[in-house]
Amino acid sequence: MSDDKAIWPAVDPISAGLHGRCPRCGEGRLFSGFLTVGERCANCGLDYSYADAGDGPAVFVILIIGFILVGLALWMEVTLSPPLWLHFLLWIPLTLVLCLGALRLIKGVLLTLQYRNKAAEGRLDLGE
Repeated sequence: MSDDKAIWPAVDPISAGLHGRCPRCGEGRLFSGFLTVGERCANCGLDYSYADAGDGPAVFVILIIGFILVGLALWMEVTLSPPLWLHFLLWIPLTLVLCLGALRLIKGVLLTLQYRNKAAEGRLDLGE
């Protein structure tokens, strides 16, 4: 994860993550599939083996999208009182679309921020 400032200009991690681009050069693709992180950048050769977002993106998506959609569903129930089948017809597809879209965006941002801040596993300093 060492980057040479003379070769690679500073890349905004938020913008690069939202666009699914390499955190070092900002040009190569970060994802090889929809949510699968690629092996390395095709442009600069950065190895993506450091990239491990864990469960962070899923937690953020569940909390953010869930808060918004449950609030909207409750508002709709109180003000309009639609039948139950309409709730299913509206909220289930909307939940799937918003969660999958947000999951890719948030995962990209977390991975680029991980690279920018040089986040890694904790290591003990034994003073050797």
